[in-house]
Amino acid sequence: MQTTGKPKTCVFNGHKRSHALKFQSIVTPNGIISNLFGPIEGRRHDAGMLRESDILAQMRVHMTTPQGRIFCIYGDPAYPVTDGYIIAPFRGGVISRNQMIFNKRMSAVRICVEWAFGKVLSLFAFLDYKKNLKLYLQPVGKYYKVAVLLTNCHTCLYGSETGIFFDVSPPTLEDYLLG
Repeated sequence: MQTTGKPKTCVFNGHKRSHALKFQSIVTPNGIISNLFGPIEGRRHDAGMLRESDILAQMRVHMTTPQGRIFCIYGDPAYPVTDGYIIAPFRGGVISRNQMIFNKRMSAVRICVEWAFGKVLSLFAFLDYKKNLKLYLQPVGKYYKVAVLLTNCHTCLYGSETGIFFDVSPPTLEDYLLG
């Protein structure tokens, strides 16, 4: 029984071949998931999520110094390279040696994002049990958002693989919750 009136096909992710909700997130070098947008229907493309989240407008405000220096994030290959705020791997059949080196080095950085998602699922394993979660009968998206908040609290208290990799400490729990 559906409770939202939307057909189940709107959450079907053909790439993963399952019903799903998607989130877009930014993980900082200290291991904190600092931006979480979603849930969005599983069928939606990442570039569409990027547009809908309006994160680029937020980045223009918060990631540009008064001197005009731009800080950027490294995005998933599905994201477009835009305004210098998001960089992504070089694509195409023919890329230069320097571009290949860049892609290889940055793939090590990209894995840190996966570590953060893995930490959420390791601390809250029930979120990974597709058979136990009922998309239209439970607030699955809210479960994930709460799990991310609590995972960030855990990171503040105990650190993370990402923080170790980049040698950056997370904030104190008090600073995270009150800052």
